[in-house]
Amino acid sequence: MKKLIILFVCTLVAGAGIAQTKKHILKGQVTDVNGNPIEKAKVSDIVTADSARTDESGIFTLYSAKEIKSIEVEKNGFVDTRASAIGLTFLKIQMQPERKIDELELPDRTGCVIPELEEDLAIYETQEVMVMDAVNFKSARSKTTPMGATMAWNAPNQNVNTESYSEIAENDFHIASNEPLSTFSIDVDRAAYSNVRRFINNGQLPPADAVRVEEMINYFDYDYETPKGKDPVRIFTEVSKAPWNSEHQLLHIGIKAKDMDIENLPASNIVFLFDVSGSMSAANKLPLLKSSMKMLVQQMRKEDKVAIVVYAGAAGLVLEATSGAEKQKIYNAIDNLNAGGSTAGGAGIKLAYQVAVDNLVKDGNNRIVLATDGDFNVGASSDNDMETLIESKRNQGVFLTVLGVGMGNYKDSKMEILADKGNGNYAYIDNITEAKKTLVNEFGGTMFAVAKDVKIQVEFNPANVAEYRLIGYENRLLNKEDFNNDKKDAGEMGVGHVVTALYEIVPFGKSSNRVDPLKYQRQNQLEELLTDELVTVKLRYKEPDGEKSQLMTHVVEKSETPIDKASTNLKWSASVAGFGMLLRDSEKVGELNYASNIKLAETAIGKDKEGYRRECLQLMKSAELLDKSSTAQR
Repeated sequence: MKKLIILFVCTLVAGAGIAQTKKHILKGQVTDVNGNPIEKAKVSDIVTADSARTDESGIFTLYSAKEIKSIEVEKNGFVDTRASAIGLTFLKIQMQPERKIDELELPDRTGCVIPELEEDLAIYETQEVMVMDAVNFKSARSKTTPMGATMAWNAPNQNVNTESYSEIAENDFHIASNEPLSTFSIDVDRAAYSNVRRFINNGQLPPADAVRVEEMINYFDYDYETPKGKDPVRIFTEVSKAPWNSEHQLLHIGIKAKDMDIENLPASNIVFLFDVSGSMSAANKLPLLKSSMKMLVQQMRKEDKVAIVVYAGAAGLVLEATSGAEKQKIYNAIDNLNAGGSTAGGAGIKLAYQVAVDNLVKDGNNRIVLATDGDFNVGASSDNDMETLIESKRNQGVFLTVLGVGMGNYKDSKMEILADKGNGNYAYIDNITEAKKTLVNEFGGTMFAVAKDVKIQVEFNPANVAEYRLIGYENRLLNKEDFNNDKKDAGEMGVGHVVTALYEIVPFGKSSNRVDPLKYQRQNQLEELLTDELVTVKLRYKEPDGEKSQLMTHVVEKSETPIDKASTNLKWSASVAGFGMLLRDSEKVGELNYASNIKLAETAIGKDKEGYRRECLQLMKSAELLDKSSTAQR
């Protein structure tokens, strides 16, 4: 069989791996020329012969003991395809059907970058490879998208970046004797991490306000035991040294929600709300979302219902509530979606909620899944209008999940608000493997609530804690009175979900030099306090259909484990927090730099079955190079 040579652009991000013997990893998807996934294709490292098979979505994860530089893809009925993988963590491969006639033997151009296209390719977001006629490649000015459509390349000077992010004022230290209580709503969103990955994969550092440290920490799973009692959640804590300040401590708080088999989950009433406006035509927007939603539909059962609403210049019902057993009918409706027109986002949300309420499942999972780049610009689109609507429907038992896509006009600030108000979660889909992670691997955690309005309040013992600060969660802070107020909205936790929070603590007796010692404070007042306790962690939650909260408490004794002896959970969360602070150029970063943070992360890879931690480790290394480059330019 003849070989098709795939031309690509090298990015800064290299592959990562999973085990000590196979440290390098490459992810990707294999499709035919129409964008349909190819199952059971063999993907092999040409040098080491390590191989993997694609799953039903065409996705593969290839591990190798050496750097993966070139691969070969084989599948009966298709032309064997080679691709160079140097500098890539994800690539998309399209296979041509095998022809019966003689073909031109194409020259091997594996690994070459087309000079005429290099500048244009650099601005394209997804790490895709291009299958092109190697003879006529110089005249090519379009590419095949994942769904088989054709997209013209835009010149770099035609791109106007209108992305928006809410301003983040980093949490400061609080004096424990003056403010012993810290209260916040848990956050299960993970959009910031995949968005940060998109920036770094495109060769640039993200804007500081795009880096929400708590979402980066919570992107990863942690090894917490599942709850065994009547409560649907369980609390875990650990204390160690702060990697960025040897005089400070780090308090790690983990929350784990109960697990449940998919077969035992309550029936779902899901309304897909697709943005099909003109801004969604790019390959990394609507076409990517269509592929993503098909993977979600694969999880639907007979008792589940799916409806589809779209909005552009107007809103409309594309598919009425349909049983999850009628998958082909749902797939056909998704395939027929096309982008065009302006964005009547407000009207679309109203119609979607009406469809959801009309098909409400008692004691079930009633949810809107909004998929958009967030660029609402026509109709009743003010944040206040939509927030009021979403809050009212939330109280009727209809929650909201938001999936963000795209670049250039991405409205992160608006989508985060909508998800928060809808008692739901918010994810950013930058490639098909992220879609699988969110909608398949973490299906229960993102779609089925086991606890709502989850709030945490930590009381610090001033006999042992001089000062403290919460790392991240800046937009989830609550007043201390809100903790006992059951009318105050908070976060939602899904089946098997984990939430992790970190506090930096200044131990009592360690001077921060931020304030002078109090002249009239009675020392014996502190001595009379419980000296063996560091903090008390309190948690409140409601059942998914409940209105009265339940209280849990967990006391943390005074102790400290050296960072090198700490658990993998603490070391990894600390390294991701450090990564976020470095990206934000935080003034709290102290002694930390990229090199020391990478060294810590390397000790906390753990099992890493899906390779997410090694991928993050590679992002840290790429960010270090980008940071050095930007510093040199200044």
